[in-house]
Amino acid sequence: MSYFVIIARDGIDEGALDRRNAVRDAHMEKVNAGIDTGQNIMGAAMLDDNGNMCGSIMTVKFEDRAALDEYLKAEPYVIGNVWQDIEVIECKIPLKFLDV
Repeated sequence: MSYFVIIARDGIDEGALDRRNAVRDAHMEKVNAGIDTGQNIMGAAMLDDNGNMCGSIMTVKFEDRAALDEYLKAEPYVIGNVWQDIEVIECKIPLKFLDV
């Protein structure tokens, strides 16, 4: 198993927040399913200076990078053209943080 941090920034165009809101429920369903399976470890919405959501940060667990890439292909924020800039960083998480 591998751990990854996803830093995903939304588009900055006028319709970006509307696109996010349009698919947010589907995104949260996928996130919650991943929490239930242990795939999603942590997540947060990034906020702009006005307090509006403008991106996401997630810590996730997948078999490998290829499995993560498959997950991203079905991620509602990707399909819905919300996330415009996605950075993926492989990481190691100390067991103490995982409560193992």
